[in-house]
This record gives sequence, structure tokens and C-alpha cells, in this order.
Amino acid sequence: MFTYELLEAGCHYLIQEKESDQLKLIKLHFKSDHAVCVSTFVEGEEIVWKKKADTIHDIVECLDDKAVAAWEKLYYSQDAYYEEDDEE
Repeated sequence: MFTYELLEAGCHYLIQEKESDQLKLIKLHFKSDHAVCVSTFVEGEEIVWKKKADTIHDIVECLDDKAVAAWEKLYYSQDAYYEEDDEE
């Protein structure tokens, strides 16, 4: 088991919080004395607080800049596509 305390601020991670959970993309924004502020990308972006001691079943990988850029291109192009549909 891992904890949120192991994660580095400014990085994107693919994690599995519980063994039965699907993979989740998160970005750790910053750490306080006892907690971390993260964005989760499951159904859109949600900013949440987690205790540093909260467990993570698996840290699958820390995404490099190239992978993050490719994901952001895909993620934000889908948002633009859906916004165009709403205008019609």
C-alpha cells in the first residue's frame, strides 16, 4: 500500500485507490502539513483534499510531460467538441 504523502506536487499520476477500482488520473497541486490538494479526472475535473496518510492501492505510473501533453490535447478537444454541439 502507498499513501498520498509519497506523491510529488505538480505531477500527474495514474492510480488505483482500491484494488477493485478502475484507474484514475490525478494531479497533485500542493501539500499542506497533513493533507494534499489534488484534481481528479473521472467525470470532468474535481478538486479534492486527501489526507497524506490516506492509502492508495497502486501508483501505476507518474506521467511524463509528453504523456500529459497528449492527454490534455485529447481531454480539452473533447470539451470543445461537446460545447459546439450545445450551440446548435
